[in-house]
Amino acid sequence: MSARAVAAGCIFIAAASFAQETPIQRGEYLLHAGGCLSCHTEDKDDAVPLAGGRPLESPFGVFYSPNITPDPETGIGEWTDEDFLNALWDGIGPNDKHYYPAFPYTSYTGMTKSDALAIKTYLFSLEPVRRENRANELPWYMFTRLAPGAWKLMHFDSKRFEPDPDRSDEWNRGAYLVRHLGHCGECHTPRNAIGKLLNDLELTGTSQGPDGEKTPDITPNIETGIGAWSTDEIEFFLQLGMEPGGDFVGGKMSEVIDDNTGKLTDADRHAIAVYLKSLPASTPAPN
Repeated sequence: MSARAVAAGCIFIAAASFAQETPIQRGEYLLHAGGCLSCHTEDKDDAVPLAGGRPLESPFGVFYSPNITPDPETGIGEWTDEDFLNALWDGIGPNDKHYYPAFPYTSYTGMTKSDALAIKTYLFSLEPVRRENRANELPWYMFTRLAPGAWKLMHFDSKRFEPDPDRSDEWNRGAYLVRHLGHCGECHTPRNAIGKLLNDLELTGTSQGPDGEKTPDITPNIETGIGAWSTDEIEFFLQLGMEPGGDFVGGKMSEVIDDNTGKLTDADRHAIAVYLKSLPASTPAPN
């Protein structure tokens, strides 16, 4: 089977489910799949969805998510399609400013153009919210936008997802959702000292993820990962947040369940499970 034929089937395997939906409904689904809501909404009861202000603590300081409602002055209301694609694919804002990789363009770069613009269509259908963005709290050497620009030159490759012609449609769909749209590796993959994802350790967990939380190994390692979980158990967890033993997940992952994976179709959760089960099991660190 040719790569083109696979591409036609895998990334758009959910196209049939979108056939009866409007562009706005499709964009809303993809926004949830992309995890935008929890990151761009403050963690408080009266928070305005997608109006920004959510803190992300990191070893390099505290980053605050921006307003992505279509307000023309404080949000993205003046952004063109090209501006939106440049942000997601290349980490570049409308004023040619480089974004810090706290914004996961390093994963979103693999997103298809149609998916990216569908998300923009949904965002621009929302009520504009005027809310000034909060300044990041960073050390002196991070204030200049030259810092993320230099980081990108060394560690970032802008490239769309390429399906693997030797894999199934389900596997490719799962890879697209996990690696790019859902950007699971941004939390579950270790980084080096300057924040680059160590992709050869994909999804093996971290000792200190976002906001200082430890993130678990989600490779098929029997002891430290999810190797003992069946595909059905992974899908059930992604839907409701309940582990095979009956415990419910807490912390940031509970928000991911509520705002992201719990909103997906059964087919997409199955694709994620298929991809996760196919990964090499993590190797324990030497004592």
